[in-house]
Amino acid sequence: MAPCFFHDTLRRLVREQQGRAPDPTAIVSDSQSVKTTEAAGVRGFDGGKLIKGRKRQLVVATEGNLLTVAVQPADVQDRDGAQDVLHVTQELCPTITPAWADQSYAGDLVEWAAKALGITLEIVPRHPHQVGFVVLPRRLVVERTIAWVNRCRRLSKDFERLVKNSAAMISWASIQHMLRRLAPPANQERPYQRKAVAAVS
Repeated sequence: MAPCFFHDTLRRLVREQQGRAPDPTAIVSDSQSVKTTEAAGVRGFDGGKLIKGRKRQLVVATEGNLLTVAVQPADVQDRDGAQDVLHVTQELCPTITPAWADQSYAGDLVEWAAKALGITLEIVPRHPHQVGFVVLPRRLVVERTIAWVNRCRRLSKDFERLVKNSAAMISWASIQHMLRRLAPPANQERPYQRKAVAAVS
C-alpha cells in the first residue's frame, strides 16, 4: 500500500484522540492468506495454510491501526514478502525502532531489518506445547486488526483482479474502522480505549 494522505491523517487523529504521539515508534507485523475467485490474476498456493490465493502482509501500530499492507501471491514466504512492506513502513514512520512478528519472519529478515532499516525485529514464538488459540504478547494486536479487516464482506476473499486493488480495499476497510472510532454513531458508545501493555507507542 502506497502512502495515502487521507488514511494516514485519520491514523494520526486516532492516535492523538488516545493521547499518543501522531506517529508510532513500534510496530507489529503478520500475514493472512485468503482464497481468490476465478477472476483473480496473480496468485499462488500457501502450503502451510493449504490455501490457493493471495497473502496479505500487514504492518500495524501497537494500538492496532493499519500502517501499510502489501498483497502478494500466497506462495511468497513471509520473511521474503515482508521486506517491501517494512521498507515502506520505515519511510512512512522513520520513528519506528522495535517491531514484533511470529516465527515465520525469523531468519535473515531479522538481520536485514536491523542493518537496512534500523528496526529491531523481535520474534514472538509459539509455546512448544501450545494447543489451539493462545494469546501471545504483541501478536494479539495484529491478529485483532486482521479480525477487523475480515468484518468487511468484500474482504472475506480476494475478489480483485489486480493486487493494487486488493490493497486499496484493505486500506478502505481501515479507513471505515478509524472513522467509526473518531465519530461513532449517536446510539453507539465510543470504542474501549485499551491501554498499551508496555511504554511504547
